[in-house]
Amino acid sequence: MLAVIKTGGKQYLVKPGDKIKVEKIDKEPGKEISFAEILLLEKDNKIELGTPFVKDAKVKAEILEQDKYKKVIIFKYKAKKRYKKKTGHRQPYSLIEIKSIETKSSSTETKSVKAKPVKIKPSAVKAVR
Repeated sequence: MLAVIKTGGKQYLVKPGDKIKVEKIDKEPGKEISFAEILLLEKDNKIELGTPFVKDAKVKAEILEQDKYKKVIIFKYKAKKRYKKKTGHRQPYSLIEIKSIETKSSSTETKSVKAKPVKIKPSAVKAVR
């Protein structure tokens, strides 16, 4: 079972047991959180696309730690002007572990989408040299 969740302005492909770093979530480590903005859900080889989100689906996760990434150095310099400025930035993040992906019972009707083969005209393909 897979899901694509949206959090912190980014999208993440997750499955139960995954540990991912996301933009900081203001909760303490050990707390459980749930994501309701599910963009895509794959269950039993059936794909359900949200418009924009999948209804009645949740991803439950646990916050493992709050930390910061390694420092990124920002160095500004102007030649021959005696100007230089050095600063740094450490972006905060939350390490979360995906516990479960929950959907409403399978008795409700769901939309299944199957991929259609794409036909490409030979004249549209240019040779790469």
